[in-house]
Amino acid sequence: MNISRRDILKFGAGTAALWATSTIPLSALEATTKKIPIGLQLYSLRDICGKDVPGTLAAVAKMGYEGVEFAGYFNRSAADLRKILDQNGLKCCGTHTSIDTLLGDRLKATIAYNKTLGNPFLIVPSLPHKYFASAAATKETAKLLTDIAAKVKSEGMHVGYHAHGGDFHKINGQSTWDLLFESAGPDVVMQLDTGNCLDGGGDPVAVLKKFPGRALTLHLKEHGGKGGAPVGEGKVNWKEVFQVCETVGGTQWYVIEQESYRGSPLESVKQCIENMRKMGK
Repeated sequence: MNISRRDILKFGAGTAALWATSTIPLSALEATTKKIPIGLQLYSLRDICGKDVPGTLAAVAKMGYEGVEFAGYFNRSAADLRKILDQNGLKCCGTHTSIDTLLGDRLKATIAYNKTLGNPFLIVPSLPHKYFASAAATKETAKLLTDIAAKVKSEGMHVGYHAHGGDFHKINGQSTWDLLFESAGPDVVMQLDTGNCLDGGGDPVAVLKKFPGRALTLHLKEHGGKGGAPVGEGKVNWKEVFQVCETVGGTQWYVIEQESYRGSPLESVKQCIENMRKMGK
């Protein structure tokens, strides 16, 4: 039986759900995988980027990264950052922006800033405990994100939430992450973080299968292995992660985030992308 990615998307979420329960083997989909660009979350270079934004972005581009995700703007205008990106052939593949910047009158300014950057992905990096203090609070948070996503959709933008380990701890058999994305509308981006998911006791492959088409950007972070292990040198099942992302995940960007290092930060993020190339990415 030959099954194409187009077939899966045509059949819709029902077929994706069947595949998630192993009705369709991963091997049947290997030939349909797509090329996904690789970006870098600049928090990985937090200690040097603020001191020399142009030099850091030039180094990142030279390594072979195609985009960067911002976690702060280094007191620079969007036009200034866009100029540096363009000079280095980089795209903005996301910004980590606090929930406050997406509410009320601040949303308009956030949209304008990110349009100048050329960024469609507005990702909330974390939220205070009150947003997930109970099942009811989590559902309200899902509604809030859904409402914001609807407001930015006409601008060609997406709103999402980034994963942390605690999101996968189960209460009464269900994780906060599952409840959040079961309750949120389909336009809310699920920015799964592979390392954080595993740190919290979750299974990134299972999560990606459970919410097909929702992981438009995915944080690649290693789990296990020696301290400071770069992507590809730990215990993440990268083959299965990539297969899901490149078939039914809807993934548009792989975003590497390296929070600890064996050598220098630059050496570590260079090793990450070199390992990605060794894995055929």
